[in-house]
Amino acid sequence: MSLLCFVFQKVRTDGTYDFPLTEAKSAINRPLNRYRDVLPYDHSRIILEHPTTNYINASLLKVESVQRQYILTQGPLSTTSQHFWLMVWQQQTKGIIMLNKTIEKNMIKCDQYWPLGSSNGGQDSMTFPGVGLQVDLVSEAKHHHYTYRVLRLTETSSGNSREVLHFHYTTWPDFGVPQSPEAFNKFLNVVIKSGSLDASVGPAIVHCSAGIGRSGTFCLVDTLLLMLDQGVCGSNVGTVLEVLLDMRRYRMGLIQTPDQLRFSYQAIVQGARQRLRQQQRATNGSLGNGVNPADDGSSSDEAEEAAEDAPPPRPPPRTDSLTRSVTEAQIWEKLQGDDNDDVTGPSLNNNHHHDGEDDDDDEEEEEEPLVVHRNNTTNTSLGDADLPDLPSSPEHPPTPPPPPRPPPARVTSPSDGDEAPSSPEELATKMACEVRRRQTRQERNASLRSKITAIQEKSRVTEAWEYRKRGRGVGSGGVGEGHASDACEEEGPSKRARP
Repeated sequence: MSLLCFVFQKVRTDGTYDFPLTEAKSAINRPLNRYRDVLPYDHSRIILEHPTTNYINASLLKVESVQRQYILTQGPLSTTSQHFWLMVWQQQTKGIIMLNKTIEKNMIKCDQYWPLGSSNGGQDSMTFPGVGLQVDLVSEAKHHHYTYRVLRLTETSSGNSREVLHFHYTTWPDFGVPQSPEAFNKFLNVVIKSGSLDASVGPAIVHCSAGIGRSGTFCLVDTLLLMLDQGVCGSNVGTVLEVLLDMRRYRMGLIQTPDQLRFSYQAIVQGARQRLRQQQRATNGSLGNGVNPADDGSSSDEAEEAAEDAPPPRPPPRTDSLTRSVTEAQIWEKLQGDDNDDVTGPSLNNNHHHDGEDDDDDEEEEEEPLVVHRNNTTNTSLGDADLPDLPSSPEHPPTPPPPPRPPPARVTSPSDGDEAPSSPEELATKMACEVRRRQTRQERNASLRSKITAIQEKSRVTEAWEYRKRGRGVGSGGVGEGHASDACEEEGPSKRARP
């Protein structure tokens, strides 16, 4: 057995506690749980202030040594989304960290509890009359690994509103871990810089599907790096194992797989190295370059992040771009024939631009990098160095009178081997075909969004029907199974509670 497997087995053995689960197992609350064996302990569960129910599958996790608090919860059901937003309002939460997609492996893992926005084919606002709250989408910015949203949460009775930040990590795969510790730590740093994890605001809400595997990984990495910053790592409360075992006292089953534990170690090590580099840059800059000693190197990190997040280089220009170059060459040749002065024609690949054309070769729009609370100045236009070598201009004839010239040769496109049109009519036909292809692509994307919406609506109807069915059978069912066992949130189909 490897050392990692030994440590993970110790976590499962020593980190399983027999704390009461009375409220979570009650017959009236069981339909509010996404999984029957992932339940909040009575001593750490979030208690709602509402006339109809005070229960939500959410746990308050406290790290006393660094004054950090998190609320770990399941992905909301269609019947519990209103309870989720009531918790956000009552706990005065500033940031929501979502680590899963709503649909994974053709299964709904979380309700669409926030407005999609009109630009994505949805609404800009959602109302929850059962709790008297309204959620509005203020802005949305897509990043390579995550999406950042600004939401406005309003209490309809008083008109009071708050700004809530939504950090949605979109590249954490089912049955896996993030692509790299660097990408994950970059996401974590954005959350930290936003102030969503500060002690001066309400606890941040962290959720995935069950609220134990991916959510536990996020909290463990953030806590250990904060301990490193405050100098408490290495003490009797600062080891990874001890911190994880203590976290499991607040919510069962945190860190579900050996891969998640391994990734936690990797992310902690990478984050520690990044902080060491920042300190070295700050020291060197303050001593040798006249930099303000208070500068912690964050500007350099921001530049590195912007460089890493820059979209990949665009592919070479398509046939229509080459066609314009050929047409320019023909026009220049005609001008040369009318002018006997000894001049040199312009190079076809000099100062050639795409004139603002959209590059629609990819199915999705390219995502612009996002840095929280900073203007985005990334330029994604093609420069001269990005252009391929194009045919050069025809050579200028010798001294007049010039001999008659043969018609210009047709240029073959390097992309598909077809002859590029040499007349404006053929160029117009080519551009019309390209427009039709783009329209077809947009219609296909719209159809896909409609199918996803239909699947979500069908799931909502099914969940509502099951909820009503369970409500009719509350009086006949027992309390259920005894102690809840650890369950991997990524394994198998969703396990619904059954009365």
